[in-house]
This record gives sequence, structure tokens and C-alpha cells, in this order.
Amino acid sequence: TDVSHYYDSDPTKVISGLRNDKKKPMAMMADTTTANAQVRSLSETVRLDARTKLLNPKFYEGMLASGYEGTREITKRLRNTMGWSATAGEVDNFIYEDANDTFIADEAMQQRLLDTNPNAFRDMITTFLEANGRGYWDTSEENIERLQELYQEVEDRIEGV
Repeated sequence: TDVSHYYDSDPTKVISGLRNDKKKPMAMMADTTTANAQVRSLSETVRLDARTKLLNPKFYEGMLASGYEGTREITKRLRNTMGWSATAGEVDNFIYEDANDTFIADEAMQQRLLDTNPNAFRDMITTFLEANGRGYWDTSEENIERLQELYQEVEDRIEGV
């Protein structure tokens, strides 16, 4: 399953705004990647995509092993996850929390991301901060402060300060 980039054509919020009763429409997605096609709700599909890609050690370790572009791909997946929050509101808080635990809370992982692609790592931090600022991710104030400090550290490194 790879649905991370389809959020740009998801009409869920548009249709919700057009309904007189303002109820959110149910979004379903067909997974035809195997012979046993399955139809899942959008929220199930987003959770599955997060578990099989963004939060899957085999996936992100493979991406990191490929270097600069792999780190960019991890960041892109997080950004696309936020896209699902923006267009459909279908991203569970635990996805952001688990991604934060994996890529931010682990100092060794931070260093790997920073060493491999500092610009993508800065974009990842920005995405976490934006997800919180837009109300898509609820996390502790201490975590937000740490992300802000980390952003400044990465920015300083990129700028050579």
C-alpha cells in the first residue's frame, strides 16, 4: 500500500463543505496491490501506510542506507501524512507521536538524519511543528520546545554558524 501522495486529490473536506448537514463523508479506498483487493476506510488506509512505510524500520533503514535521497523520502512521507490531516483529518495522533519517537526523540537517529541530509531533517522538524501548530498533532509543550531548539541547531549547522 502506498497512498501517501493521494491526499492532494481527496475531496473529503470539499464535499463536507457542500453538504447541507455538514457531516463528514466516509472516504473509502480500494487496495488493488494484490490479487485480493480490499476496500478500507481512509483512516485504516492511512494507518496501514504509516505502519508499512514511515514507521517501519525495514523501510526507513533502507531509505537511510540509500543516503541523501532516502532521508528526503522519509521527510516527504511525513509531509504527506500531514497532507492527509489537512485534507481529510484522518491521521491518528499516535502516528505523529510514533514518528516523533522514531526520528526526533532518538538522538542517534537525529544524528543520522542530520549527517545524511540536513535540509530534509530541518524540513522534518518543520513538519512536526506545523502539524502541531495546525492542531493535527497533540504533544507536550516540552516536546514542542525541544523541536524548536533542534530546528535552530540544524539551521545553524546548515548556515555554518
